[in-house]
Amino acid sequence: MMNKKQFPKGIQTFSDIRNGDYYYVDKTPYILAMLKEKYIFLSRPRRFGKSLTLSTIDELFRGNKALFTGLYAEQHWQWDKNYPIIRLNFALNLTFDSEYLQQSLSEQLSNLERQFGMTAIHQTLSGRFNDLIETVATQHQSQVVILVDEYDKPILDNLTNKDEAIKVRDKLRDFYGVIKGADKYIRFAMLTGVSKFSKVNLFSGLNNLTDITLEPEYSALCGYTQAELESVFAPELDGVDLNEVKRWYNGYNWTGESVYNPYDILLFLSSSQKMFKPYWFETGSATFLMDMLANHQLDMTVIKNSLTTDIALSRFDVGDISPIALMFQTGYLTIDKVLQLPFGVNYTLKFPNIEVQQTLNHLVLEKYAHLDDSFINHHKNPLYMSFLNDDLPLMVETVTSFFAGIPYHWHSNNNIAHFEGYWASVFYAYFASIGLHIHVEEPTKNGRMDMTVIFANRVYIFEFKVINNKVQAGSALAQIKAKNYAQKYQGFGQVYEIGVEFDEHSRDITFEF
Repeated sequence: MMNKKQFPKGIQTFSDIRNGDYYYVDKTPYILAMLKEKYIFLSRPRRFGKSLTLSTIDELFRGNKALFTGLYAEQHWQWDKNYPIIRLNFALNLTFDSEYLQQSLSEQLSNLERQFGMTAIHQTLSGRFNDLIETVATQHQSQVVILVDEYDKPILDNLTNKDEAIKVRDKLRDFYGVIKGADKYIRFAMLTGVSKFSKVNLFSGLNNLTDITLEPEYSALCGYTQAELESVFAPELDGVDLNEVKRWYNGYNWTGESVYNPYDILLFLSSSQKMFKPYWFETGSATFLMDMLANHQLDMTVIKNSLTTDIALSRFDVGDISPIALMFQTGYLTIDKVLQLPFGVNYTLKFPNIEVQQTLNHLVLEKYAHLDDSFINHHKNPLYMSFLNDDLPLMVETVTSFFAGIPYHWHSNNNIAHFEGYWASVFYAYFASIGLHIHVEEPTKNGRMDMTVIFANRVYIFEFKVINNKVQAGSALAQIKAKNYAQKYQGFGQVYEIGVEFDEHSRDITFEF
């Protein structure tokens, strides 16, 4: 019988995990490859192990070999050379503004100055930081290692207040700019965070960072691969449906190997009944994201098949934030395919897994349709049962009831209810919120199908139309038949052709099939 260990839930200190009886996934092969560079930037969503990665690097450079017994690094790291470590941490459970940022930086520098037996001789934060680096390097006759955890949190805390966010950004730009000027004193520097802010506006003084966020060889640096899950956590997997675990929690990809969300895995495996729940999603707030999606009137049906670039995915600055970039950087979207085109690399995106698809689209329904949680949940089960029992009349009845529940004043008093993709977005989000296998804008030889659902051995082809003076009733189903969309699934099983029409004036929804 395999020995079970404790789950390191919430533990971000490498020495605590290694000195305790905890499961540990060895990421030192990735880390040692990364340490061949001098300046590193890494963006990953929250609770993906960024802090643990920095803690591991800290112990490597301190030469604490005993902590790495049995790990890859034990036999592949030069243990005869140690380096002094300068660590800065913004991963605090406090909200930053420009005043508190000033205070926090001053306190962190004071702690480091005491640690190295120094007395501050400069008044400015950048002056103190520069003096700290030079003095520590001189004292130890060694280059230093600089590790910055959640470098961007002070800015993210202020995104709803543009003026304050700019103040914070400018303070951080001046502070981080010290690192480039101190190059000869630095052996290695790494900054981690959720977002990648524009180099022009934040890293103008530190433009020599190597960004490994979308480098294939580091895709699995944070998170658990399938092999890691099945080997390290083998004692916990008896009776566990691995396919369902994968469907719920795997799928995060940064152009290389896909990984599981580590937080989800630790909480799922440690739960007594091993319930499939949105563990990761429940730890954060998506309010700002939902507001941005609504303000930009983002059509949820166009996300998956739209092409984007690495520049677009990193276009993130105060006052100029792409909702797609925000969804990607915060972990609500991930890389689906990498396309090498004549003019550069493009990417298509997807929801990583069922956890994110269901919970995010549930929030979209609340925001886009102004519906409360209980109403949405009440309408989920009959919709799922309509697919399970192959009951089209029940589907029509349930969806019609759902749309009838959208408050009248929401249509008349809110601009979001009038943008072109609104109806399709709500329809899609409703279906996606119950975890259905959905394709949108799927190509055929005659055109693109608006939405296709695959359930068991059945295919449901949906075409959407908004009925007004220009578009007449019956045109949605007519388009499916005229373009022979069903031919793509010939021989697959039962194929349903369903025209869905939304009346712009009465706000009624009708089905034809």
